[in-house]
Amino acid sequence: MANAPALAIDGAEPIRSRPFPAWPVFDASDEAAVLDALRSGRWGSRLGEGYGRAFTERLETMHRCRRAIATANGTVALEVALKAVGVQPLDEVIVPAYTFLATATAVTTLGAIPVFADIDPATYTLDPASVATRVSSRTRAIVPVHIAGQPADMDGIIGVATTHGLRVVEDAAQAIGAAWRGRGVGAIGDAGTFSFQSSKNLNAGEGGAIVTDDDTIADRAWSLANCGRSPGGTWYQHEVAGSNHRLTEVQAALLVAQIARLPDQMMRRERSARLLESGLRDIPGLSTQSRPEGVTTHARHLFVIRYDASAFGDRPRSWFIRAMRAEGIPCSPGYEIPLHRMPGVLAARRTWSEIARATGRAIDIPTDPDAEDLPNTDRASREEGVWLGQSLLLGSDADMADVITAARRIREWCDSSS
Repeated sequence: MANAPALAIDGAEPIRSRPFPAWPVFDASDEAAVLDALRSGRWGSRLGEGYGRAFTERLETMHRCRRAIATANGTVALEVALKAVGVQPLDEVIVPAYTFLATATAVTTLGAIPVFADIDPATYTLDPASVATRVSSRTRAIVPVHIAGQPADMDGIIGVATTHGLRVVEDAAQAIGAAWRGRGVGAIGDAGTFSFQSSKNLNAGEGGAIVTDDDTIADRAWSLANCGRSPGGTWYQHEVAGSNHRLTEVQAALLVAQIARLPDQMMRRERSARLLESGLRDIPGLSTQSRPEGVTTHARHLFVIRYDASAFGDRPRSWFIRAMRAEGIPCSPGYEIPLHRMPGVLAARRTWSEIARATGRAIDIPTDPDAEDLPNTDRASREEGVWLGQSLLLGSDADMADVITAARRIREWCDSSS
């Protein structure tokens, strides 16, 4: 122990004290766009005019999809998309348990039942083999999540969906700009959704979008998000029981300005991620998110490190994160409670399951989280996953070198103190 290099967590000088790049990034172009929307006097959106239309056209071009519909946030985008593809009350929808709450609550809000499948242990994205074991006669859709900005195995997911006649709604909240086999995520399945919440790579504080290549789904989503109006109807003509999920013109203006700088930011994040992958792979006990050959563009919303406590003297992940933070490296454990163990999700799912049984539907949803059989999800959530955020990835090559140096310093301390 006496020969062990000192760590900042024990009071030594940290690797760095200067901050990583601030978020959000904005300049005069953002101010000009917002002021233009403000001065126009048209602050609300009719989902086809002004900045709202300008933004959806840019999104359609970026992701090479036929249609994009802007929404108030990513959560309602997912709710509307699921409803637009035909998910109804008491249907089952297969989702990963390693994702944000909204992936499951979008299902329960519709009165449907989320069924949890496991993730691939190397990619942290939905495992098609696990999905296949969860399909029942009540399954209506699959929701792959492009976690951290990396596309899920869309070949495998589409294969399962095609075999069983299921819809696929991509949760691309973290994956603006990402592509699978050269095709932008979102419209690879029947529909996909994005989030423009303040932490996202494309940020308007709040906001979301639905994309699809299917005009029928697009028209239905447009109507559901626009108070049930018909695209060709009058303002007070409501064909379905929709709601108001529209994006404002001010938010759309901000997105138009923000999306212009996204390509350069994506290049910087990708370079940073490659440097981190190269530097961290030589540190025993640390590995990074595996990238399948089908991933042609990674959005790099997060940089995921997989931590093996056994290589750090059996010190838990929480210790490693504290040590990294002390060295000046902001990181987090990410989703510490997977959705199959989240009380709010379990309560909502239990309610709809009980209603299903009361109406005579045979249903077999585990009530004990330990019975879900999601070992990869539990390990990622409880022990393994360490996240670096997208704004850190906007840093310089020297900033990335500091991350690597801090991790190596901690590892060497563990070797010396064993």
